[in-house]
Amino acid sequence: MDQEIYADGIGEIHVTGPIVRVDLVSLSPTERDEMGNPRAVFRQRIVMSIEAFAGSVDLMQKVLASLVESGAVRRSPGAEDQKPMQAHTSTPLRPKGSPNFS
Repeated sequence: MDQEIYADGIGEIHVTGPIVRVDLVSLSPTERDEMGNPRAVFRQRIVMSIEAFAGSVDLMQKVLASLVESGAVRRSPGAEDQKPMQAHTSTPLRPKGSPNFS
């Protein structure tokens, strides 16, 4: 492996035509938000086809299910009942998650 990229999370996901852009963010050691928490700053972008993105999401869901089954991750009550997010062309998607990524 030539290179590894560390990210604290996904900042935004943009869908434009057949292309999906996933912006990776890291917590800044120097920038702070109004509450004094480290600010999430853009680090790298993954660009892929919609088909590749859908396959990636499917794989991540399988890994998450395995982590839940092994006890490494606990699902919050009602997490299974949440509706999937709707994709909008050229509109960033902001999944619910850490308060550090508001």
